[in-house]
Amino acid sequence: MRRTDAEGHGSVRYGPSALPGDGLPVLPEIAAALTAAADRTPARARPIGGGAALLDAAGGYWRRRGLPTRPGSVAAAPGAPALLLALTAALGGDVLAPRPCAAWWAPYARLLGRPVFHVATPAECGGVPDPYALLETVRRVRAEGGDPRLLVLSVADDPTAAVAPPEAVHETVEAAAGEGLHLVSDETWRDTVHAPHQTVLLSPAEMLPERTVVVTDLAGPFLPAGWPAAIARFPAGADGEALRARVLDVLTALDARIADPVAAAAAYALDEPGPVTARRTEAVRLHARLARALHGALDAAGALARPPQAGRHLYADLGPLRPALTAQGVADAQDLEDFLSARLGLSAPGGHRFGDDLGALRVRLSTADLLGGGAEERTECLLSPHPLELPHVQRALMSLGSVFDALRDHAQRWESPR
Repeated sequence: MRRTDAEGHGSVRYGPSALPGDGLPVLPEIAAALTAAADRTPARARPIGGGAALLDAAGGYWRRRGLPTRPGSVAAAPGAPALLLALTAALGGDVLAPRPCAAWWAPYARLLGRPVFHVATPAECGGVPDPYALLETVRRVRAEGGDPRLLVLSVADDPTAAVAPPEAVHETVEAAAGEGLHLVSDETWRDTVHAPHQTVLLSPAEMLPERTVVVTDLAGPFLPAGWPAAIARFPAGADGEALRARVLDVLTALDARIADPVAAAAAYALDEPGPVTARRTEAVRLHARLARALHGALDAAGALARPPQAGRHLYADLGPLRPALTAQGVADAQDLEDFLSARLGLSAPGGHRFGDDLGALRVRLSTADLLGGGAEERTECLLSPHPLELPHVQRALMSLGSVFDALRDHAQRWESPR
């Protein structure tokens, strides 16, 4: 990057938060589980890797999703970043990731002194590398003396909000298996798929169970981002047990324990009682509507974005608006981040935060920013049968649309006459 941390643009310290929150009030039943545990005095020190109740709940969560899970093959930590750091340290070698990828993946490898090699994704989706590009990258890295061992991927993706088709996952996993790579499948967003009955989501652990660790941060489907808790499912067998033991060693060195109240709330949520599943369904439906509206505003302005399929965000390419942005002094993704964050009054991290090219004018926008400024407005969005008709949501969409429409009009004036 051409700017320094001191100037306020460092790729890690000033990057986006690891996981965009849902912007909604905490579910009362989850808050009650946390409060009840906060009032209890623990009988002994919190265990590294999670207590029995949390690990049992995590196993049940995965078994309901078709992934057989034994009690000894699960671990928990205060957030997915801690788990990925521990996995990267335990597995060793160089790291491969799709371009773009979640903003928090690469910094943890670099913190350990491990190179991160980004691989292009297929045209139809984000989150998984193109298999041919993956094979070529592995060949090139090894030819240059590197040691690629770990591929991190996401079938329900941040930042692109895409769900990888099963055939794309098959081809990528087959390529990775042929090269002897370990996989970390970040499935934080699998329960936020916008049309779950019309979308087939295939976990790499269903294809390559002996070499795939599944990681889920509960800030995706269940908990507020400020309550850090994540779970990991390790392969069955001796190799999986050994990897889990090494990960627990790293977590122990970091003293990475989930606070007892958060662990209690996480265990309650992972059991998926009625109130939790109902809230998740309502929240996903709300954010899906907001994402479609946001996509429509960007499309009308001439920006490019895949139709969002999961999560609470949208990834847009403003390349078609480059002439207008150039006139505003926007030359790259960092300039675009600064420009849109100021104009929109919200966080708009540029694509370079996600491993994308600095020169590309790409940005991630969050649907939570359309919900309103206070708990009352945000609750109203959740309860309304027609949230897009609420005045504060309409104002937010109109404000955002006006910024992009102005760029479109300016870009059209710069076009050469036909």
